Amino acid sequence: MEIRQLNSEEFETSLSLSEYAFQYKLAGEDKVKAKSRFKPERVWGIFEDGLLGAKLTLLPLQVYIQGRAVLMGGIAGVATWPENRRQGLVAKLLSHTLQTMNEAGQTLSFLHPFLIPFYRKFGWEIYCEYKKYTIPIAKFPLKAEIAGNIRRNLFDIEILDELYSHFAAQYNGTLKRDKDWWEHVVLNQDTFNAIFYSPKGNPEGYVLYKIEKSELVINEFVFMNEQARQGLWTFLANHDSMVTGASLKRVPSDDILPFLLPDPRISQESHPYFMARIVNAKAFVENFSFVVQGAQQKQIINIEDKYAPWNDGLWEWSITLEGTPTLIKIDGDNIEADLSCDIGTLTVLLLGYKRPGELSRFGRLTGNEAAVQWLEGIIPQAQTSLFDFF
Repeated sequence: MEIRQLNSEEFETSLSLSEYAFQYKLAGEDKVKAKSRFKPERVWGIFEDGLLGAKLTLLPLQVYIQGRAVLMGGIAGVATWPENRRQGLVAKLLSHTLQTMNEAGQTLSFLHPFLIPFYRKFGWEIYCEYKKYTIPIAKFPLKAEIAGNIRRNLFDIEILDELYSHFAAQYNGTLKRDKDWWEHVVLNQDTFNAIFYSPKGNPEGYVLYKIEKSELVINEFVFMNEQARQGLWTFLANHDSMVTGASLKRVPSDDILPFLLPDPRISQESHPYFMARIVNAKAFVENFSFVVQGAQQKQIINIEDKYAPWNDGLWEWSITLEGTPTLIKIDGDNIEADLSCDIGTLTVLLLGYKRPGELSRFGRLTGNEAAVQWLEGIIPQAQTSLFDFF
């Protein structure tokens, strides 16, 4: 058995497995385009007697954490031939890629799960959710007379990215996009965009949308202020002769649009979305900004991590008066932990998706009450979100 990166001659082999596992077929220009963008060094496969049994793609990405870009390994396209399933091949691939990410300095890893319980076993945990709204045209926000103007379909990636980055950096776990991502993942020929400009000519918001079956399908709605929000909604409401309503996808979980509507009784859905995992606990903690409590304190935490053994064990976690955090591995003989959790729980605590007191009440975080309250105090309040898919 061999685990290795694919080579450029193995495009067809990789594609055949993806087509079978995800039940689609590429042909013509789509296949030519896929081959031209094939990056074999990002695809890891497990081979038996020279035959590909399972594979995954490891994407070198960055995400915003506390407003700063952090290296993240994005796992996508996990696929196995049916005759090779339930043989531990994916477990071997995940273990291998965790080691690869650790060596590359990627302190986080994200993936979209086909089955949440499956990836929880390997340390990934749900870190964000999104809302989906369906709004009939009669319940749209009221049109408003707003100073400023809308420019449609400029496709100015520099402006879109500046607005997106400012908005996305307010959340933990949003993707830092580059030009290639905008061109090949976010924007396509079916997507319209509209940018709101202030009276001074400053871009202050945008919307990405499609019109399908007499409905506005809104993929992203980004605004810097209330003026931009109202200006963009007035633009969308001016489609009232063309559409019967709108569907908003992947809305951040802290969004309050329904409350702002004249009639908030619209269809609302909440969906668990991506999973996250800390790859290297020491590196992640020591580059995180905590709330200083006024005196240097330390706690002993036991981290359980079967698939990344460099994280597993007892750690002394301290924060100086200046706010500098340290996480130091210690010998576990005759030392009792103040706190204990698995790596997935630690991940969602630090990203801000769940709070220590909350997870303590339900047994996901164990320890003495003083240590739980210490953790509650040092971890800043935060919101998580993700507008992308991979």
